[in-house]
Amino acid sequence: MAVPADPIIEEEEEVEGGGPSHHPSAPSHEFFDLSTTVDPSYIISLIRKLLPSDSASRSTFSEVVSENPNRGEEEEGDAPSVSVSNDENVKSSRNKLENMDVDVSAEFSRGECEGTDVSVGESAWEEYGCVLWDLAASKTHAELMVDNLVLEVLLGNLLVCKSARVTEISIGIIGNLACHEVPMKHIISTNGLMEIIIDKLFLDDPQCLYETCRLLAAGLQSGEYIKWVEALQSEHVLCQILWIAENTLNHQLLEKIIGLILVILESQQEVMDALLPPMMKLGLANILISLLTFEISKLTSERIPERYTILDLILRAIEALSVLDDHSQEICSSTELFQLICDLVKFPDKVEVGNCCVTAAVLIANMLSDVPDHASRISQDLNLLGGLLDIFPFASDDVEARNALWNVIARILVRIREPEMSLSRVHHYVSVLVTKLDLIEDELLNQQVESGDEQHNLGSPGSAANARNASLGMIISILNNWTAEEENAKNNRNAEVPVSETDVKRLLDCCHKFFNYN
Repeated sequence: MAVPADPIIEEEEEVEGGGPSHHPSAPSHEFFDLSTTVDPSYIISLIRKLLPSDSASRSTFSEVVSENPNRGEEEEGDAPSVSVSNDENVKSSRNKLENMDVDVSAEFSRGECEGTDVSVGESAWEEYGCVLWDLAASKTHAELMVDNLVLEVLLGNLLVCKSARVTEISIGIIGNLACHEVPMKHIISTNGLMEIIIDKLFLDDPQCLYETCRLLAAGLQSGEYIKWVEALQSEHVLCQILWIAENTLNHQLLEKIIGLILVILESQQEVMDALLPPMMKLGLANILISLLTFEISKLTSERIPERYTILDLILRAIEALSVLDDHSQEICSSTELFQLICDLVKFPDKVEVGNCCVTAAVLIANMLSDVPDHASRISQDLNLLGGLLDIFPFASDDVEARNALWNVIARILVRIREPEMSLSRVHHYVSVLVTKLDLIEDELLNQQVESGDEQHNLGSPGSAANARNASLGMIISILNNWTAEEENAKNNRNAEVPVSETDVKRLLDCCHKFFNYN
């Protein structure tokens, strides 16, 4: 389920009227104690100020909004949650907006307003719209707003306005409203609104597209997801979504469009059944692999922190595809993808991309499960083995990910043919394993604590316990092989990394201790 815009308390410089400097001041007579922080009549006045300037639509909306001038006061009396008269735990505030709930997308609601033909002037419209955008993050305020026809007013603006900024704010308000159950029902029942929202996917303004994607993701995760699926299932619309993902240069929009794709992949079965087959036909898998290639190249060359979330979302989307029976083969059979994620696992500085590496390891396990032949490509890759062991601390809270790691390590180690290995090769394996001694020991201790959860899996082929034991058995064998040739190893002056006999013994004892565990 999409998380609604997080409530944030903004401490902003107050102006003479009593509100934050970027918000319009409420009339002085409207200052009184409220548990919901904002006078309902003030919200209604803001909605009226957003009426589009088109004469016909303005006349219609004004007539409807003015139909019951006391509507706000009546609702305030009927809904105690909107008033603080019975809430002694909330201190009175002279500033209506000081404690308002703020949308996490508020960074977009502060930009420059492009020219627009609206009734109150472009700057004032933006001011009023941003206040409503923020207020819509609150369930109480959102329900009050839809009851007072904010959706009809916003629809009117979307139909007649020529400003990208007005469009962005309008969709942003609707996006926050969509995070609440009752307003969502109003959204889908407002004639023509969903159609015009979908139409905004074909704009060329990144901020408008960002808010549109956020709104669509909220719709697909709501109880009304079927309506949104019906609105999105046109091949023309799905093609546009993929086109944006493949072509946008705006990293914030890319993050949001990949997030929308991930929502589709993780949604109800009805959503996937309707939207995923045509998206795969349109090249979703290849687009995701292409995007992953680009992000990994950025990671290795520039290391831009703002792009780490995009990398994580792409990996999660690919991982989600890799476990879907009807679509996994296209992902799992890709040698290009397999090489990419192996390169990511070998990335030396994992601190900032630890979650990405965990997902990559799980994806490797999924691909090996579907296409075992991939294992032959990595059986001699000592850097990959070391990289996999480095990931354990980042997966400390994820049992499934740690099990996947052991599964991949086992598939690498069981392909080692010790009798055919040179002493130098054995030394290199031992060097890697001893270097990761603390990581292996900590992981085995963690598994010991959680082993009670695995009792039902111990007898099943391919279980986590079996993979771990197979790995430990191979490590013990390699260490014993090295110990048997200890004198030769000492005389191996060409060894790149000297190996401590004490550490070898410690690792061997640790593996023996846990190899027979359970």
